[in-house]
Amino acid sequence: MELRYLPWTDGSAMRVDRDRVGRDPAGLGDDRVTLGYAQFEERVEALAEQLAERGLGRGDVLAVMLPNRVELVVAMYAAWRLGAAVTPVNPVFTATEADHQIGDANARLVVNLGPEAPTGGRPALHVDDLRREPRGASVAPVELSPDDLALLIYTSGSTGRPKGVMLEHRHAEAMSRTMAEHMSLTEADHCLLILPLFHVNAIMVSVLATLRTGGRLSITGQFSASTFFDTVERLRPTFFSAVPTIYALLAALPEEVRPDTSSLRFVVCGAAPVSSELLTRCRERYGFEIVEGYGLTEGTCASACNPVDGVRKLGTVGPALPGQEIRIVGADGGVLPPGEPGEVVISGPTVMRGYLGMPEATAEAVRDGWLHTGDIGRLDEDGYLTIVDRLKDMVIRGGENIYPKEIEATLTAVEGVLEAAVVGRPDDLLGEVPVAYVCLYPGSELTEESLLDHCRRHLTRVKVPERIHLVDTLPKNPIGKIDKPTLRRSLTTA
Repeated sequence: MELRYLPWTDGSAMRVDRDRVGRDPAGLGDDRVTLGYAQFEERVEALAEQLAERGLGRGDVLAVMLPNRVELVVAMYAAWRLGAAVTPVNPVFTATEADHQIGDANARLVVNLGPEAPTGGRPALHVDDLRREPRGASVAPVELSPDDLALLIYTSGSTGRPKGVMLEHRHAEAMSRTMAEHMSLTEADHCLLILPLFHVNAIMVSVLATLRTGGRLSITGQFSASTFFDTVERLRPTFFSAVPTIYALLAALPEEVRPDTSSLRFVVCGAAPVSSELLTRCRERYGFEIVEGYGLTEGTCASACNPVDGVRKLGTVGPALPGQEIRIVGADGGVLPPGEPGEVVISGPTVMRGYLGMPEATAEAVRDGWLHTGDIGRLDEDGYLTIVDRLKDMVIRGGENIYPKEIEATLTAVEGVLEAAVVGRPDDLLGEVPVAYVCLYPGSELTEESLLDHCRRHLTRVKVPERIHLVDTLPKNPIGKIDKPTLRRSLTTA
């Protein structure tokens, strides 16, 4: 299998065509440094040499606990050069959280910010001590096998301890190739990376898809809505990938903010459901085309996506990506016809190897080659997927199944509503009742009662929230999704 994570790589994953990179000024950079491809390859070679001296080799795991910066990508490629896998660790994790991941992954070595950072008891290399130039003991790239482990990405852990999703090089190859082709990326494209690099979306869509086509990658630090468009105007990217929360923050900027976004060929929205109203507001205000997609870490990022060039259906996440198949199944496992809601299941070359050290959880998630997502969705006659809700988020009120996303969509359709989240509150009589949390745009004069009146006009009585809480912000998990478990806990402890 040919691994093309960089424009010069073949089966070694890091074999360089010196003539090619000598002519190619593109590469990657952050706020500190900009590297052409030749400089990047030299940094990778130097760090691989240093990691090998520390005992890292084929079959080992390197933990990288860094914020978004060039060195994180260098470390990932250096580990792959040696045949090792990488587990990226959220840099704001507490010692307890980080130690769990480092220990569970059985990392041999940790790259981090310094002596105060967690190590899980493993030896560590501080980022400022990473070798930048080879010292003559260059380690030849190993010949990677498609089923060699490439990444251990840990889920957000909303239902308990985070699980390590095992992704092989064949998964990364299939996903990065698919996204590069789906987005028609070329050497002329320039990705602005704004999502955290401990998440599979940033690695697959922003890093690997861009670098494999010889494009340019600009890595930003923590996202800031107030400075984001300044960065867009300065760097002139052709695309970026973001989550709904980021688009909500951009939509909430003062009306006088009217940036030049003409460099953007398209932008991607994924990782969580988003309202059609928010997408429309952003598109009409800022002028960029938003391509909505859908996927899971367990599916190596994306399984469905609206086309960049082609029919985009607002409110859907598009059709299955090439090479993947999506079905909607009922409680009995039978395939449901178009229009019928049921669980979304996925098959194809991007379905994970499994959860590290958790064979029972793996068997529950992947059955006969099909990844059971836990999401409720429906397909239309053209194969476009609409996500209805999370199976675990469904509220059962007096025996009636209620999908919170339907209530959330009703609320976000109101002018002045920025975000909404609906969760179930335990009820002795009915089992559960829906409760809504709503965040408003600045200056909005909406009230709880006016929103309840709107719900009563547009929803059957059983779906109307028992209560609407107006809040300044909604809690988010590390990758920007609304943290519904926290909202549920607040209801049970109030």
